[in-house]
Amino acid sequence: MAYYQTGRITKCVGGLYTVTLDSRDKNQPLFGVDVECRARGSFRHDGVTPLVGDLVTVQYGDGSYTMEDGVAVPVAGGADTAIDGIAERKNSLIRPPLANLDVMLVCMASSSPAPDLYTVDKLLCILEFNGIEPVIVIGKSELAPESVTEITRIYEGAGYKVFPLSCAEDFGTSELKRYIDGELRGKLIAVAGASGVGKSSLLNTLFPELALVTGDISRKISRGKNTTRHTQLFPLDGGGYIADTAGFSLLDFERFDFMGKDDLPHTMREFRPLLGGCRYTDCTHTKEEDCAIVSALRRGEISLSRHKSFVDLYSILKEKHKWDKKT
Repeated sequence: MAYYQTGRITKCVGGLYTVTLDSRDKNQPLFGVDVECRARGSFRHDGVTPLVGDLVTVQYGDGSYTMEDGVAVPVAGGADTAIDGIAERKNSLIRPPLANLDVMLVCMASSSPAPDLYTVDKLLCILEFNGIEPVIVIGKSELAPESVTEITRIYEGAGYKVFPLSCAEDFGTSELKRYIDGELRGKLIAVAGASGVGKSSLLNTLFPELALVTGDISRKISRGKNTTRHTQLFPLDGGGYIADTAGFSLLDFERFDFMGKDDLPHTMREFRPLLGGCRYTDCTHTKEEDCAIVSALRRGEISLSRHKSFVDLYSILKEKHKWDKKT
C-alpha cells in the first residue's frame, strides 16, 4: 500500500535526504519521525533540486517500516521511500542550499580573521532581496574592542540587530540566546559567515545538546578549517529549527543572478526611507547632485563603508547582460 506524508527536509548528504515527517498527521503509519529517502528522478529531469528546509511530500510503502511493540519504525534507506512533491518555496539560497529560511545569523569575527564588511554587505543584500531577516553577530569581541564598536555603529545605524559576544569569555551569548528563544521562536534560522569566525563554537555555546565539531584556526595562515561539510537543521525546544551551514563561498555577483541593479537600492535597508527623494528619477545613488542617498552620506547618516559596498555592487550589476546571468 502507498502512503503519502508531509514533512520537512532537515539534512542532505550525497543525494540522500532526511525528512522529518509531520507529527500532526497520525492517520499514517509514520508520523513525527525521521525517514531517509531519495528524490524522484522526475525532479532532476525538471531541473529541480530538493533543498534542506523544503516542505515535501514523501511516498512510502509497507516495506518502508517495521512494527515494534505496536509502533511503526522506519527502515533506514527504505527502497520504496521517496520524495514525491515539493511545496512552493517562499525563498531559496544557492549556497548554503537552503529553502524557506526566516532568519540568518550573519557571523563575523572582530579579528582573526579580520572582518570583511564588503562580503557581509553582499550577503545582507542577498538576504534582504529574498525576504530573510539578517541578525549581525560579532564573535571574538574580546580580541578587538575598537573594531566591535565601529561595526556595531555601522550596522545598528543601518537598522540591524547587532550582538557583540565572546564564546571564549562567555559574554553576550545569553542575550543572543534570549533573543532566539523569544523573538525567533518557531522560525527557521541559519548561522553563516566566513570560515573560522566561530559559527560552530557559537552553536555549541548556545545549544550544547547539538555537540557540533569546532574547528581550530591555523596560526600560520589565520584561516579557519571549515568543519561543517553539509547543511543540517536541528530542532529547537521552543519550536522551529536552526541550521549550521558549510558557509557562504558563493557570493559572486558577476557570475550569478542574485538581483538586478534596480533592485539593489531596496536591499540597502537604510536607503529605503530616502528612495524617491532624489532630484532625478533615474538617479543611481552613487554620485549625483541632489541625490537623497548621497546627501545623507555627506551628513553622516549613512556609513561610508555601506555606500562603498553599494557603489561596487552597482558597478557590477550595471555591466551585466541577460546572457551573462546564471541562476
